[in-house]
Amino acid sequence: MQRLTVDFIISLDGYGAAEGWPGWWGMESPEYLGWLEQSPERDHPILMGATTYRLMSSLAASGEPGTDMLDAVPKVVFSSSLAEPLTWPNTRLVTTDAIAAVRALKEESDRPLRTLGSVSLCRSLLRAGLVDRYRVVVFPVITGATGTDRIFDGYPDVRLELVESRTFEGGLQLLEYVPTVLDGPPGVGPAAR
Repeated sequence: MQRLTVDFIISLDGYGAAEGWPGWWGMESPEYLGWLEQSPERDHPILMGATTYRLMSSLAASGEPGTDMLDAVPKVVFSSSLAEPLTWPNTRLVTTDAIAAVRALKEESDRPLRTLGSVSLCRSLLRAGLVDRYRVVVFPVITGATGTDRIFDGYPDVRLELVESRTFEGGLQLLEYVPTVLDGPPGVGPAAR
């Protein structure tokens, strides 16, 4: 069974974007972009929902730095609102149950899987026990007044075991964890699922 990594970029206060701020909060350091380009995961299939697909495919079409490398990567979009044909190269649309489809993808894929954004999809996959790694890159900004796309709202309680960390120039922090979904706070009955 292949590994599934959930990937997010976030502000320190847990937002995935902010009104009026440029992509990556204007802090996409050359070191971070280089890491993205050289990552062995750069060719792993990407799972995403319709909202992320709309955003990322439009950014890729406009030439946003760092998005051009995604054109050749296999992408799977889970949506009941999108219809074929999708315009972003190497993209497949799945309109059936995402949990069942991802479970099958983990069994059938010849490479590990990863997500891109897609807050509600990732939350559902985590709850279903399909997420093997949870990785965030924390950008050193607080966007309390302008932040949009709160990442962790509606999430279950999750214990995270740190398995990798790295600091990029500009203070960007990569944190990678093995997640364990909890039934509630530790010590208050059956804790781990």
